[in-house]
Amino acid sequence: MYEDLYTGGGYAEMNPSWHVEESQWKAEQILHMLGRNGITPKTICEVGCGAGEVLKQLQDRMDAGCAFVGYDISPRAIALCQTRANARLQCRLADIRQDPDAHYDLMLLLDVVEHVEDYFGLLRGLRPKAAHTIFHLPLDVSVQSVLRPRGLLKTRVAYGHIHYFTKEIALQLVRDAGYRVLDHVYTRRSLEMPTHELPKRLMRMPRKLLFALDEDVAARILGGFSLLILAQ
Repeated sequence: MYEDLYTGGGYAEMNPSWHVEESQWKAEQILHMLGRNGITPKTICEVGCGAGEVLKQLQDRMDAGCAFVGYDISPRAIALCQTRANARLQCRLADIRQDPDAHYDLMLLLDVVEHVEDYFGLLRGLRPKAAHTIFHLPLDVSVQSVLRPRGLLKTRVAYGHIHYFTKEIALQLVRDAGYRVLDHVYTRRSLEMPTHELPKRLMRMPRKLLFALDEDVAARILGGFSLLILAQ
């Protein structure tokens, strides 16, 4: 049922841009993680690549010898991705788990896990496909999201999230799927991405102040943060 949301076009109708506006910001987070760990991949794939703009942003900023491949199960997403394709950036309408020869230096799973019904099956199937994997997981569970009657339902309806995480649950999920966590950092989408929604704008200053005092407490109480995980 949930897979039909993407293969059937329902998700594209709710999010026609496939979040292209966040792609430059996401690419910056990935480059920061690679830099702080001294990782220089020569092949990068993204599972759930959407419109492919994250890969295009990375291609523009990384070594010319690096090759990129985007995988998605949505025909509409791949159609958008193909407009960005070039000699070093390919887009494939496929499930990478079905390709026995696929293996990359780095795999990206950016805001994907929370959409997948059997995320343990997904992660265990993907683990042999890359030397390193970068996950980006929204931390939807916070005190304020739980106290609001429709706090978590809003993300379910607007973004198709069917799983919800805290920092601790996200890290344990990756470990339980057989990965070794090498590094993790919070990403500050709620503080760094522009928004026209008044509630989010009003929350920006309290989040910024509390995050400066204690990152973990800010994520647990006010929410609005995600977790970037580098794993092996």
